[in-house]
Amino acid sequence: MAEAFENREVSLGEIALVFLKLGTIAFGGPAAHLAMMEEEFVRRRRWITQADFLDRLATANLIPGPSSTEVAIFVGQLKRGWRGLIVAGCCFIIPAAVMVSVIAWAYVRFGSLPKAEGVLSAIKPAVVAIVIQALGKLGRTGVRTILLAVIAVLAVALSFMGVGPVLVLVFAGVASASAWAMKNRLLGAVGFPKIAGLQKGLGLPKVVAGAMAVAAVGAASPVGLVQLFLSFLKIGSVVFGSGYVLLAFLQTEFVERLHWLTEKQLIDAVAVGQFTPGPVFTTATFIGYVVEG
Repeated sequence: MAEAFENREVSLGEIALVFLKLGTIAFGGPAAHLAMMEEEFVRRRRWITQADFLDRLATANLIPGPSSTEVAIFVGQLKRGWRGLIVAGCCFIIPAAVMVSVIAWAYVRFGSLPKAEGVLSAIKPAVVAIVIQALGKLGRTGVRTILLAVIAVLAVALSFMGVGPVLVLVFAGVASASAWAMKNRLLGAVGFPKIAGLQKGLGLPKVVAGAMAVAAVGAASPVGLVQLFLSFLKIGSVVFGSGYVLLAFLQTEFVERLHWLTEKQLIDAVAVGQFTPGPVFTTATFIGYVVEG
């Protein structure tokens, strides 16, 4: 069955159309986006297996940036290589970016946002239903052993206790790696070869840290396109979890440190990211227009 998924030919036009559709109708934030992608690509179109989808979802959660957009990019790359990667990522982002740009123009021109409470109140129940359905489907596939079930329960407990998503992911990874190491030692004691250590990715934190340091220096300057770019480059290098984590970083960076936005403008920017489809990170598009046109 896995070969049937991998060998299916998909055109760039088909990739563009499906991601333009998702980018236009995917309301509700990363959890809802991922649920829609799972339904679209695993169950309806059968472009990717459930296991491959979960692998790419796990990878997206281990790196900074918008997780649903990263999964879209992974799916595009899987089907058509680097061309599919670019088409999928751009087509998922562009619809929301265009909508947010128009709203930002109106905001700058008229100084306020249209009332959106009615839209939000209608969308939220549908989003909750989508997320609950996705949790059931992904949970059955992702929690395949007693060890994974225990780690999942502990991760949920840590999240409810207020532990940050990065620390929860680190805990899960360390717990799993420790279990594998113990298993390998037991196997080695009875004559089985040990699994080699995973150390190839150790250079990544150094690269990210270097980019953050450069961005932090540039972002301390007055408002300008380069400074705006470096500020968001820095935020994009450290925001883990989902687009919802973005608010705290934006508050610290643009309201408290740089004083480029007021509290009201930040709240309005986040509201726009919430009631428009696509990645919640399109809040950045709104802020960019408000600050520098």
